[in-house]
Amino acid sequence: MYTREQVAATIDHSLLKPFMTVQDVIDGCALAHRCQVATCCVRPCDVALAHEHLKDSGVQVCAVVGFPHGAHRTQTKVLEARLALEDGAAELDMVMNIGRFLSGRPDEVRVDIEAVVAEARPREAIVKVILETCYLSNEQIARACRLCAEAGADFVKTSTGYGDGGATPEVIEIMLRTVGDRMRVKAAGGVRDWATAVAYLRQGCSRLGVSATEKVLAGAPDAGQT
Repeated sequence: MYTREQVAATIDHSLLKPFMTVQDVIDGCALAHRCQVATCCVRPCDVALAHEHLKDSGVQVCAVVGFPHGAHRTQTKVLEARLALEDGAAELDMVMNIGRFLSGRPDEVRVDIEAVVAEARPREAIVKVILETCYLSNEQIARACRLCAEAGADFVKTSTGYGDGGATPEVIEIMLRTVGDRMRVKAAGGVRDWATAVAYLRQGCSRLGVSATEKVLAGAPDAGQT
């Protein structure tokens, strides 16, 4: 049984489109405040702006790192993480280096994640690692999840929303089965209605990446229960 408020509290409201203006970000923060979501997930250039507009709102700021391809050098990701935290981010959604992972270089991937985690830990910031599962086989998804756990990340996340596919129940099941006892799981990409959001929460996800937040929450039954 989920209420509208309970589902809202699991949503990272995404404001990541490349053409978003300053006013778009301000309006998105107002929506996030009004809906009382978990976080407003923004581009690096918007962290300070979002923090200013969300202070005392109960909604945290989440910043993306190495977005959307994960191919930034580790030093760049570290600096991006540091600046985002200084600007007020409480959470970081970093993209795994997908190309290095697919090249069979797990140590490089692990070090990349560990470096961002090391920036986050002193500030008690949460780190979520985006796997972009649409490019991975089932076995690779499980292996990537284990790498993220070894690197000390808090969450594994399915997708950026800019790849060739988003979350699926099958992928979520693999992630939960592999690291669900050690990490939390975030479904992102394709969460566009109430039924899908609730289904992922029932499956075991702790967080949802959503851009159509108003539409999703509008689908809640009038009684406030599923």
